[in-house]
Amino acid sequence: MSVAKADENRKVTTHRLTEMKARGEKISMLTAYDYSMASIIDQAGMDVILVGDSASNVMAGNVTTLPITLDQMIYHGKSVMKAVKRALVVVDLPFGTYQGNSKEALASAIRVMKETHADCIKLEGGVEIKESIERILCAGIPIMGHLGLTPQSINKFGTYTVRAREEAEAEKLISDAHMLEEIGCFAIVLEKIPAKLAARVAQELTIPIIGIGAGGGVDGQVLVMHDMLGINKEFSPRFLRRYANLFDEITHAVEGYIADVKSSDFPNEQEQY
Repeated sequence: MSVAKADENRKVTTHRLTEMKARGEKISMLTAYDYSMASIIDQAGMDVILVGDSASNVMAGNVTTLPITLDQMIYHGKSVMKAVKRALVVVDLPFGTYQGNSKEALASAIRVMKETHADCIKLEGGVEIKESIERILCAGIPIMGHLGLTPQSINKFGTYTVRAREEAEAEKLISDAHMLEEIGCFAIVLEKIPAKLAARVAQELTIPIIGIGAGGGVDGQVLVMHDMLGINKEFSPRFLRRYANLFDEITHAVEGYIADVKSSDFPNEQEQY
């Protein structure tokens, strides 16, 4: 086996992501919430799989990410981890499990790590949650940060519009990003911010910066699987590129199955014992 091929098959770690940034190799990241899809995504060569609290929307049908519980996130995390052999797996800590109490934050993080066997966790926010981040990091649990549009704070923002357009918010984001790096986060997701600002953060920091709606000047990209595969047709932001149209394909397949059952075409003689 060649060195390059061996490197492709090597388990992705937080340190390996730093190596990828250092040599200019872009990082691919996608969400997954169940065993079957995680297995496909991992075997395809994904670098990072995010067990996102977006499961609240795409799996449970909630309008926001806020209702999903820690128990539900652990269920999804365990399902994904049973499938993954290569990718780094990140699990979101859901709303209400870390923001107000650093001891509760640590307890939440420990539950995720012990019960899912995931590689690391992700938290939304900057200086406001510094104490929780530091306490979790002191326990040896790797953390990916998340700045910009933070969906768990949607009721504060009141809109999903682009963040950090104004100078004050942009400067706070830069300050928060430096703080997250300094206290020990291994990477940061930047969501829905101006491309120039995201590129500046990626240039100033040594840890990987993963973007979603943050332009191409960052170190990697993340999308929600259901959006990228065209399973979800209602969500069409500018930053989304659909690589498939599974909504229509699945609908066509299901309609065909219904028609074949109704007409007694399925099962035929070769499909029975």
